[in-house]
Amino acid sequence: MASKKASRRGFLKAGAAAAAVGAIKTTGAEAALPQAQPPKSLKDLVAYGERSRFVTSVRVPVVDRPSPDQFGLIFHILTPLQEQVGNITPSSLHFVGTHRGAIVPDLDPKEHKFMIHGMVDRPLEFTVDELKRFPSVSRIHFIECLGNHSKPEYKTVQETHGLTSCSEWTGVPMSLLLKECGVQKGAAWIVSEGLEEVKGGGSIRLAKAMDDMMVAYGQNGEPLRPQQGFPLRLIVPGFEGVYNTKWLRRVKVVDRYYMTYNDYGHIQKEEEIAAMTVQWGPKSVITFPSGGQQLPGPGVYQITGLAWSGGGKVRKVEISADGGQTWKEAEIPGEVHSKAHTRFGLNWKWDGQECTLMSRCTDELGQLQPMRSQLAQHFHEPPDYYKTHGVQGTDNMIQPWRVASDGSVHNALV
Repeated sequence: MASKKASRRGFLKAGAAAAAVGAIKTTGAEAALPQAQPPKSLKDLVAYGERSRFVTSVRVPVVDRPSPDQFGLIFHILTPLQEQVGNITPSSLHFVGTHRGAIVPDLDPKEHKFMIHGMVDRPLEFTVDELKRFPSVSRIHFIECLGNHSKPEYKTVQETHGLTSCSEWTGVPMSLLLKECGVQKGAAWIVSEGLEEVKGGGSIRLAKAMDDMMVAYGQNGEPLRPQQGFPLRLIVPGFEGVYNTKWLRRVKVVDRYYMTYNDYGHIQKEEEIAAMTVQWGPKSVITFPSGGQQLPGPGVYQITGLAWSGGGKVRKVEISADGGQTWKEAEIPGEVHSKAHTRFGLNWKWDGQECTLMSRCTDELGQLQPMRSQLAQHFHEPPDYYKTHGVQGTDNMIQPWRVASDGSVHNALV
């Protein structure tokens, strides 16, 4: 019994000594350990959480557009795609595009109303609460601004492609609301209008409205954010961002194409041509490694990025590590959604030599993302035409990244 007590006392003494040593070591190294930070307001954190102070992804203004602009406001704000994981863009990091800077209508959802009129049997006006009584749908779709162009002077993927984001949108199918109003014979288009200062909106074929458009009131599980059109916005999957009218107040059913403020980018000789330029073709971009990033040395890395298409689902993504001479098919993990960002990846062994990385997307319609030279050839332009003129309309050219021998990554579009 005595020996057992002695052993127990010895064990406790040894444990106490070890604890003391541990305490001394902890005290000596505490400066290097993360220190807990008192919350700004415990009450606020309980009500609505915030991200870790170690997560610092932020949006930035478009590089070559004055910020602030001539009105003292910011027109376009870019999503940090290089730091995004998965397919969904956090609502707080979703890109912003407006026609008159940061002027965001402060709309009371209890007072706001949405109207459908024109060539319908029963013109109707809906409150937000009334819309929420209709059967709802939730779908994942990307939105991309027509201004999403890659230029040689852009250094990062946030600068080259930051005017696209992807969210889960919740709302009422436009087809359901149009059927509620009763569309009249001869109707062929709808014209949307928002409460933006310039009354942003556009003409869209009725067939598209009856297909997959929706009046959305939710984004990523919560109400729309003010910069994203609170309390209501139009979602037009696969079409240019400008047609996804924010702060939606009315839709008029008409029999012809109506010119609106948004047509500044679509003025063509024939309305049919203008209508065909609004859908995004297959597109992809490597987000790692991408411009501004640094590889620590030769070894195995996973090339990863995002692909999408206004023509439907992404069917295949290929990656080239030799400037487009050879291609390997990338892996697409998880479910692929129609007209949505799709994450792809490929394990790649870098030997430390300079190389050029590219990705290209093929969608379910069989459309293949083009290189700049292929685009010029298709439109019967000189090989270097888009180098000096840029792409008019939707730019879905392949984006090259040059990995230098020191591991630094640069925009290879020259």
